[in-house]
Amino acid sequence: MNISEITKKYDFRFSKKYGQNFIGDENLLSAIVADAGITENDIVLEIGPGAGTLTRQIAKKARCVVAYEIDKSLEPVLDDTLKDCDNAEVIFDDIMEVSEDEIRDAVGEKFKIVANLPYYITTPILFKFLSSSLDVESITVMVQKEVAERICAQPHTSDYGALTVSVALKGEARICRIVGRNCFTPPPNVDSAIVRIDIKNRFEIKRADKVDSLVRGAFAMKRKTLVNNLCSSLGLSRADAESKLASLGLKPTVRAEELSAEQFVQLCNELYN
Repeated sequence: MNISEITKKYDFRFSKKYGQNFIGDENLLSAIVADAGITENDIVLEIGPGAGTLTRQIAKKARCVVAYEIDKSLEPVLDDTLKDCDNAEVIFDDIMEVSEDEIRDAVGEKFKIVANLPYYITTPILFKFLSSSLDVESITVMVQKEVAERICAQPHTSDYGALTVSVALKGEARICRIVGRNCFTPPPNVDSAIVRIDIKNRFEIKRADKVDSLVRGAFAMKRKTLVNNLCSSLGLSRADAESKLASLGLKPTVRAEELSAEQFVQLCNELYN
């Protein structure tokens, strides 16, 4: 599908505010659906369908697809693109403002997420669904290449941070493919990557309601030691913080980027035992 032709047909203007970069290449669209492992039994939640090109490809494989789009001016474009897709529904709303109950009502209890995410909202969307009670099977998203590298980073590396750990606590992530900037209309200033996160109950976290704030606090100031960050973010005394780390065999000079996801679980369980 020619993105330029269909957007011109409806006098659609790309919005920098919404970070709109659309994909028209059929091979790439098919590859995204394949990377997501979509089957005829799957219900798919798509975020930011744009011109609906990815939505069409998902609809060919999935049981149904429900897409949330924030930009109401795309309605005539999507009506045209999806006119023959009976199993595709578009809801014009800001996904960040939609409640979990509303999402359940729209897609049901169990679903997969597929999205070509606007760069500016990648992290908030991932945190929203990773920390939710929704039954998400997997999340396959097109993101900025450097964000993909952060999501899949290893401990003791500069890319390793709160986003890495938050993803690792909830599932297993991998980069499926790198996508050049020229695959988009209009082309962004950076390359992208497709990341798939398979949601798995990997760890026994006694206080799941506390682990996200612990991780964010641990990485609040990356130049500081974990002890200093725990004192600042959780209000612990230095003696208490050092004692908790020592009980896990960790030195008082350790930094957050040295801990694996499993060690963060152990720390959370120790702190809130």
